[in-house]
Amino acid sequence: MFHSAPNLARLSSIAHGFFGRSGGVSEGIYASLNCGSGSDDVGAHVRENQRRCQVALAGREVGFCKLYQIHSNEVVVVQSPWPRDNPPKADAMVTVQPDIVLGILTADCAPVLFADAQAGVIGAAHAGWKGALSGICERTIAAMESQGATRSAIRAAVGPCIAQDSYEVGEEFLAQFMMVHPLFGTFFTEGAREGYYHFDLEGFVLHQLSQSGLQDVMALGMDTYSDEDEFFSYRRKTHRGEADYGRQLSAIMLK
Repeated sequence: MFHSAPNLARLSSIAHGFFGRSGGVSEGIYASLNCGSGSDDVGAHVRENQRRCQVALAGREVGFCKLYQIHSNEVVVVQSPWPRDNPPKADAMVTVQPDIVLGILTADCAPVLFADAQAGVIGAAHAGWKGALSGICERTIAAMESQGATRSAIRAAVGPCIAQDSYEVGEEFLAQFMMVHPLFGTFFTEGAREGYYHFDLEGFVLHQLSQSGLQDVMALGMDTYSDEDEFFSYRRKTHRGEADYGRQLSAIMLK
């Protein structure tokens, strides 16, 4: 039902999972484990899918927090679960509270899960290109430090996201990265069409994590765009002209 990252799976005090699109109750283009509250899917189906993910991680229903994701570098500290219909606008969250699932929703962007098991601090981030470029990973790490984490002890895993071969972008997109740092051009390769490039989102996020001083980082290396049976994809939906799309959940919890 979900994929795990080996570096996080070794932590006995942490439960985590990168869920795909199978194992839920949604139908049609949302089949079947659509956890995206912002989609036009039946609300009861989305809530049941989210509940199934909680139970898969914790063995029972526990607290659950998701965000109103806005492609920013905003991070919030979770003290207790907030109302599901009124989440804060941010793209990452951290907590020291046990039995609260931190859930990130994606459909091509990179979900990143963080854990300092010794300090008992976890984090979860939504790293699309805008958030990654503006420092969402570094700000998540800093927020974890504010809660007692030690940077060198934090492990991080990048979940399923759109792969470089599937991520064609234009010259204006490349220019935004080059304006921040010329070396960011190494995360682009020339495309088959003149004036187009392919962006390595996963590689860029891994770079940002390593540059932030983390010593244990990894990526699952799964492409949300090409693996239709396993993942939802916003870009695939756009290319097909479909009306909407589902979102998969990536989640982490302190036991």
